[in-house]
Amino acid sequence: MSQINPDATPDKDLPLRDDIRLLGRILGDTIREQEGEAAFDIVERIRQTSIRFHRDEDEGARRELETILNSLSRGRTNQIIRAYTYFSHLANIAEDQHHVRRSRAHAMAGAHAMTASAPREGTLARALKLVQEAGVSQAALQAFFASALVCPVLTAHPTEVRRKSTIDREMEIAQILAQRDRQHLTPEEESACQESLRRAILTLWQTSILRRTRLKVIDEVNNGLSYYDYTFFQELPRVYASLEDQLAAMDPAWETVELPSFLRMGSWIGGDRDGNPFVTADALRQALLLQSKHALGFYLEELHRLGGELSLDERYVNVSDEVRDLARSSPDSSPHRQDEPYRRAITGLYARLAATAASLGHEDVARHAVGEAPAYENVEDFVGDLSSLHRSLRANGSGALARGRLRRLRRAVDVFGFHLASLDMRQNSDVHQRVVTELFEKAMPGTGYEKLSEERRVALLLEELRTPRLLTSPYLDYSPETASELAIVHEAAEAHRRYGRAAVPNYVISKASDPSDILEAALLLKEAGLLRPREGEMHVNIVPLFETIADLRHCGKVMDALFALPDYVRLLRSRGQAQEVMLGYSDSNKDGGFLTSGWELYKAEIALVEVFARHGVGLRLFHGRGGSVGRGGGPSYQAILAQPGGAVQGAIRITEQGEVIAGKYSNPDLGRRNLEILAAATLEASLLHSGESAPREDYLRAMEELSESAFKVYRALVYETEGFERYFWESTVIGEIAHLNIGSRPASRTNSRRIEDLRAIPWVFGWAQCRLMLPGWYGFGSAVNAWLEAHPENGLALLQEMYREWPFFQALLSNMDMVLAKSNIAIASRYAKLVEDEALRDAIFPRLRREWEDSIRHLLAIMQQQALLDGNPLLARSIRNRFPYLDPLNHLQIELLKRHRSGDADEQVVQGIHLSINGIAAGLRNSG
Repeated sequence: MSQINPDATPDKDLPLRDDIRLLGRILGDTIREQEGEAAFDIVERIRQTSIRFHRDEDEGARRELETILNSLSRGRTNQIIRAYTYFSHLANIAEDQHHVRRSRAHAMAGAHAMTASAPREGTLARALKLVQEAGVSQAALQAFFASALVCPVLTAHPTEVRRKSTIDREMEIAQILAQRDRQHLTPEEESACQESLRRAILTLWQTSILRRTRLKVIDEVNNGLSYYDYTFFQELPRVYASLEDQLAAMDPAWETVELPSFLRMGSWIGGDRDGNPFVTADALRQALLLQSKHALGFYLEELHRLGGELSLDERYVNVSDEVRDLARSSPDSSPHRQDEPYRRAITGLYARLAATAASLGHEDVARHAVGEAPAYENVEDFVGDLSSLHRSLRANGSGALARGRLRRLRRAVDVFGFHLASLDMRQNSDVHQRVVTELFEKAMPGTGYEKLSEERRVALLLEELRTPRLLTSPYLDYSPETASELAIVHEAAEAHRRYGRAAVPNYVISKASDPSDILEAALLLKEAGLLRPREGEMHVNIVPLFETIADLRHCGKVMDALFALPDYVRLLRSRGQAQEVMLGYSDSNKDGGFLTSGWELYKAEIALVEVFARHGVGLRLFHGRGGSVGRGGGPSYQAILAQPGGAVQGAIRITEQGEVIAGKYSNPDLGRRNLEILAAATLEASLLHSGESAPREDYLRAMEELSESAFKVYRALVYETEGFERYFWESTVIGEIAHLNIGSRPASRTNSRRIEDLRAIPWVFGWAQCRLMLPGWYGFGSAVNAWLEAHPENGLALLQEMYREWPFFQALLSNMDMVLAKSNIAIASRYAKLVEDEALRDAIFPRLRREWEDSIRHLLAIMQQQALLDGNPLLARSIRNRFPYLDPLNHLQIELLKRHRSGDADEQVVQGIHLSINGIAAGLRNSG
């Protein structure tokens, strides 16, 4: 089987190699010092033997590995696992810094006329250049920004296995590498940097990677908030400032234009209760409180610093009447600042904001205000006061000062408000049905809602939605489930009163399959005053989530039927005549396989675009993507541009899940780059690709045929092969993952082991750990086999043309290319040996191997590559560099699983399994 092509390290990548060697050497020295020379020698011996096994699937190397690993004590095994795990983490840091290094080098090259290079793909500079070249008018561009929404939504799915303690140390290492890279250091400074690296790596070595207790929802909220400190608070305002400056440089007419805040943050952490019994009204309230406290804490600190900077004396500068009024109303009466109106005004703003924090229930702020002042009633008043400072500075010769900290703070407040991130509610439609059934039965006994036809359900729900009368009564008792659901929507209504409507703007309905699913949620919102029948107002977007293959195929019909209801359309007008729809990548993949999931998602978007256009409703798509390709992951820029024409109408929301959050946003430079990618791709897709015609008919027919074949093969394996469920549980670490303390949500929706009930996240995570990566490719090989057999003359040529000409097919195959490059059939074969039933093993694994081999062979032929990742040499080198350190973790994990499943309940064995899960996830980077 063709492997990734080896090639010489280009000069531009030499700094990466040097950083990896430096970090590896320091880690090796740390292991020698802490654990002894013998431990280090075993690490090296395992690595070298693993390389032989990886390269040739050498049986001698396999036996030698098993001999070495079987001879290790429990304590020594965990030392070795930790060594390889930390090397993977350190290699990730070096790679991230190299991406930053190359971005800076490209930007600096573009700044010099002699070496000018075009802006890089995925940057706002390039997007604006393309827009300008296409002749898009300023009016069209302003219209885009006025209505645009780009929103990454952080979720707390259980694949992030790193603790904040280790992330903080890794960030310290990244900062030291950046310092070495950007400065010419004296020998003494270089020595100090290396000493700092040694301290940080030693701290990592002596810090537990694992959590001893399972995370609670509030722990997940706090983990999510840390990325605001790492990246979002500072980098989001910088993205806006850079974009405004680029527009002004492109056309002086933009110089006085301040863009609306179209790039915002969202969250599910504390609001997503689908299958998570720990997300209650109290959890929602606590999540919102913590978010608000984080936002106001940042603003207060920035105000304090701003006051230190704006020491302008009114004897030397003019000041606007607005600022004089703010200074006069300030409780600051210090004689030292009597001639410094900006400082006194800012002191007053600080006092008002501190009072606001107190009124919202925050604990004492870090610095007390100098005196009492009234709290702000809303965030708009705070923005107005900051704008008064801005206008005065600009009008009186201090425009440069307005462009510094004040500019960034004004933008931050406009983006984050008093709520920080928009927190979505989410619940499963099955729960809604049970709750609505009980509400009707309590209010009108004998209704029998759950037994009604869809038509009669819709009629009953619409009748109830037309009246302001409530179904609930304080004098009736409700089941715990119903009481909890009602408490959630009432808490959301309270959040609107406290923080503004942007705090909880969306209600996502999982497993939406009928119009009644949307109307049931509307009924619950009405009970809390979030939907007002008389006014025809809905204060929350209701977002149906279509996530199974069947639901994707019918989503156009569902929305068509919904828009045919005048009562619902009337409510929709209060939401700007726009409707958000969420598409589920994870569950559709688990339901129908990679190829069919991707194709049905694409077709669903085409259907939705047509239905929404016919009804005159604006479409906003919410993409429920995970980190792995099996859950819709892959490069965001290419994914957005690969959407069908008209699917990106200036607005897009995308989930950011699991370990991908840390990978994208713990490093501020990378975080800014990833935020910019989302904005740039949305801009390009909306203004440059919105009118693109549908793909050629022969492309569509070919994809339909491929999908149909892949679907049959995938379903035959996963859902129709007797014993496959057992094979999955025994050949992967899914059982151990279910008990790892990496999230508050259970691995399955029920207590069963059925594939249907398993969440998509651990399903993909389990296959990634055993290096088979099945959700990212299975069925493709058989589908192409069938296609070529049916079209022997030009079948391959057409698929090659589709890859060259069709962005959707390009993205699909490029993602598969990456997944297959990270897979390893030799290692997967060792996991297969964990299946106790030899007949079951022999019935299934050869099928997996054949499909893997066929998939690679056909993929290379269609992409016209000699080896996997020929078109992505940087990723190919990354994978090649880390395999010698990643593969041993798999071998060690297998040995520990054997011990554990044979009855060895020693805590060190369990700990070793969990450590190996961490290390493999780090090495693969996008496994969950």
